[in-house]
Amino acid sequence: MSLSLLRLGFLSDYVSIKTSVQSAKINEGSNMTELWLVRHGETIWNQEGRLQGSIDIELNENGVEQARQLALKLKEVKFQSIFSSPLKRALKTAEIIATQTGQTVQIDERLVEVRMGEWEGMRSVDIRRQFPDLVARRDADPLHVPVPGGENVLQLAVRVKKAIDEIAARYPAGPVLIVSHGLSLAAVICLVRDISLNEVFRHIPENATPTIVEWIPGQVVLP
Repeated sequence: MSLSLLRLGFLSDYVSIKTSVQSAKINEGSNMTELWLVRHGETIWNQEGRLQGSIDIELNENGVEQARQLALKLKEVKFQSIFSSPLKRALKTAEIIATQTGQTVQIDERLVEVRMGEWEGMRSVDIRRQFPDLVARRDADPLHVPVPGGENVLQLAVRVKKAIDEIAARYPAGPVLIVSHGLSLAAVICLVRDISLNEVFRHIPENATPTIVEWIPGQVVLP
């Protein structure tokens, strides 16, 4: 199961979703963990179309406000724990949410964004103009084609899956909030929906918008 909550007033949606999730657990066993996946709030580099990767960019004013608004919407959700990437844009988002939900944020290094190597800090439009052949190869096979000095999507998926497997095993009752990054969360979404990781760029979530998934530790198989 995987659901995105796109409207700001989504708590009424959550009630019906929670009911369906509980029914699914009764029918399929109790080893599914409900995960709420949240991409960090907006940054100035998001606005400028620059690749952030492992560079530690902070939230801009709009990103902080996005996190605050999301925190208010999530304050009634009884999270078992909150996990975050250590990068400032994700960690600040998680900390703002935690002020409303009451948990301490746990940091997991494996939740960082895909490492973009020599492309970090560059605008997407400039990358496509300067490296058309590499961009074409990576668009066709992101699973195996890395950026120079960076990771490919398979390397990203391996480390993120390990983190999610361990988190889900520790908190089988859920729900657990995971605050991370666009491509990292897109990999999780593809894995849980059994979508090819070559389609990962099509599944990057919006800033500060939750996606709920049900994760069974060890069940998701990497290609």
